[in-house]
Amino acid sequence: MTFGERLAIVRKRRKMSQADVGKIININGDAYGRYERDEVKPTIDMANKIANALKVSLDFLVGNTDLELDTETLKRVEDISKLSDDNKKHIYILLDALIRDFKTKEAYA
Repeated sequence: MTFGERLAIVRKRRKMSQADVGKIININGDAYGRYERDEVKPTIDMANKIANALKVSLDFLVGNTDLELDTETLKRVEDISKLSDDNKKHIYILLDALIRDFKTKEAYA
């Protein structure tokens, strides 16, 4: 998938128009549309602005990962990574239990 295709997918998931994204990053919607059509490649700074506007990681947009992390999830992961090993262990135990419970509920729903 190209950078432009990823832009379009994320923008549509966010229910935003090209003009909406353009307004946030201070360009017009037509100029933004050129990025989605892969007619023009943005600068690093512009790509970062777009990622922030769409609330998605730049790694996802450039194809380094297929994991589409929103900025809220990414912030939480960063916060956890800064904790001590003991505190991380406690967080992981709690997360594992919650994930297991949600999967169990889905399996029996």
